Amino acid sequence: MSMERTDTGYKSVGPAIKPTPGRVVWYCPSRNDNITRHGDAPLAALVAYVWNDAMVNLMVIDANGFPHSRTSVLLSQEGAPAAETLGGEISYCTWMPYQRGQAAKAEALEKQLAGNIG
Repeated sequence: MSMERTDTGYKSVGPAIKPTPGRVVWYCPSRNDNITRHGDAPLAALVAYVWNDAMVNLMVIDANGFPHSRTSVLLSQEGAPAAETLGGEISYCTWMPYQRGQAAKAEALEKQLAGNIG
């Protein structure tokens, strides 16, 4: 999903991936998060609980393979107005590129099928 700016904020455009428990995401810790990491590489995480489509609880695996819990983490969909641009001030998670690609393919197929049925 990408976001398009409007007069009242942002609206979603494109495919959104619905978070569910057990899904794998990339966790991008804030600069104040003391979790073990190497550079700016994202960490693997599992969705443990879904508050809503934009906020989840995670079990994060640090760079040494140890699990850590993180609660109420922003889930940034592709192109979201940018947790990524907040300069490391907040932790967030995001879908892996493969997952975003699969969602885009599924959306394109749905549109194609809808056009053939109409």
